[in-house]
Amino acid sequence: MNKTLEEEIQASLVNGKLPCAEAFRLAKKVKVAPKDVGDTANRLNIKISSCQLGCFP
Repeated sequence: MNKTLEEEIQASLVNGKLPCAEAFRLAKKVKVAPKDVGDTANRLNIKISSCQLGCFP
């Protein structure tokens, strides 16, 4: 059974946040753009942590 992007994000949280590197890994895994992962996380009120490049404000 394939998980939805929302379920993948929820399963990848660390201390309630999604690590930046994990967001990129998820994007590749589910074949979407990193922005789509960020938008979905925002919609779920989940912050992306450890972003050093500014991809996910």
